[in-house]
Amino acid sequence: MPSKVFSAAIVGLEAEIITVEIDTSYGLRYFNIVGLPDKAVQESRERISAAIKSARLKSPAQQAIKVLVNLAPADLKKEGTLYDLPITLAYLLNSGQTKFDPQNKVFVGELSLEGELRAVKGVLVIALRAKQEGLKEIILPEINVKEAAVVKGIKAIGLKNLKEVIDYLEGRLKILPYKIKGNFLQKDFKNRVDLCWVQGQEYAKRALEVTAAGGHNLLMEGPPGAGKTLLAKSLISILPSLSFQEAMEVTKIYSVAGLLPKQVPLLKTRPFRAPHHTSSEVSLIGGGNPPYPGEITLAHRGILFLDEFPEFHRDVLESLRQPLEEGEITLLRSKNRATMPAKFTLVGATNPCPCGYFGDPEKECTCAPSQIAKYRRKLSGPLMDRIDLFIKVPQIKFEKLTAPQKEPESKKIKEKVEKAREIQGKRFKTEKAQNILINSEMEIPQIEKYCQIDSNSKAILKKIVDLRKLSSRGYHKILKVARTIADLENSEKISSSHIWEALMYRQRE
Repeated sequence: MPSKVFSAAIVGLEAEIITVEIDTSYGLRYFNIVGLPDKAVQESRERISAAIKSARLKSPAQQAIKVLVNLAPADLKKEGTLYDLPITLAYLLNSGQTKFDPQNKVFVGELSLEGELRAVKGVLVIALRAKQEGLKEIILPEINVKEAAVVKGIKAIGLKNLKEVIDYLEGRLKILPYKIKGNFLQKDFKNRVDLCWVQGQEYAKRALEVTAAGGHNLLMEGPPGAGKTLLAKSLISILPSLSFQEAMEVTKIYSVAGLLPKQVPLLKTRPFRAPHHTSSEVSLIGGGNPPYPGEITLAHRGILFLDEFPEFHRDVLESLRQPLEEGEITLLRSKNRATMPAKFTLVGATNPCPCGYFGDPEKECTCAPSQIAKYRRKLSGPLMDRIDLFIKVPQIKFEKLTAPQKEPESKKIKEKVEKAREIQGKRFKTEKAQNILINSEMEIPQIEKYCQIDSNSKAILKKIVDLRKLSSRGYHKILKVARTIADLENSEKISSSHIWEALMYRQRE
């Protein structure tokens, strides 16, 4: 009679419970795994045999038996090394070398040749799925136990090796479920780039404040060395920490991607992703089969910084258009479909031309007009229409460059940003639309409800729209940015001054 234990498979950013079934019989010796296993799963038989011998038990290689392993459901592709432990335990149960009740338990873990348990990916989503399915306990490598313990309502048992697992299951070893004590959130990074590191550039710093407060997309243009990259890096220092809801969203992504820092069960700091301009489309938006999260998903609830913006391949940049609008990306492959979150703030930095000095009042541009036109054509109109703020970042004069460094600025601006986001949180708390947290995520119904303007502001915007300097998308972006500026001033109403400032950021030329 087959033995059964439960494990899990990662599908996109979610998990599915897998039943590991094993049947053994006497005959010509072989060990076969079915149920759409990948290469890593197929190779587990070698690791399992060595690990069982290390635990001083009889491995399949030492007996004249046939072992058939079925990973059900059989039509779901299984990947990775997390099946080593459940397959081993199911085999030991079926061969009568151990006795325990596998019900209400889920097992994950990679085995070394000596039987040590090694870390696996996606433990957080597996624990969440196990809880949804009514399972009571998850048994996993000790290094992953904090991650699983974040999920309340399921016992997280972390063990070091196969022998400990068997001793625990047979009742010879008593281990209490791991409980996280105190503040288990990731600590904020020290030595962040403070805004005071950038001398001058008050206009750019104000734009960063608006960007941080409402989650608006920003494009900075200026000559080389003006401080664009430093400004982008300092943006994280004025963003509020992740709320618990946001932290769970981000941690799930990093857990599945295998990028969760050791000893950090729940991320607190907003992600800052800065891929190189040679990055492929798949690395940016995600891909593979099954689909794997890309940079836009890894930047969820944080910043995606694209330095040297026009140097990215055009098809890579164009692939950002839909995620910027929808806040998610749906990846379709031959037998897989995955929808991944992508609510990120895009920050781009570009030179005005290939040499970087077009329009500079003091240094002559050496580019031909055709070179400048070709360089600017890399940034298409539809993509630029999805940017909320455009700013110029000029070269700093010597007097400002050598001026004494000011007191830290980020802390004061961060407090204003936190207050503005608190206002937005209260505003959208009663909103029926799901998962809207900041102004940039507002849809048409919310814009009409929360972005009411007076007759003077309407006249200003009518003139701009009628001159065809503003698309309908641009019009709504102006209103959202103006709403954020009003929130920074703790103003319930949007005034014409807020509209004028929003329009000032909208002008690229």
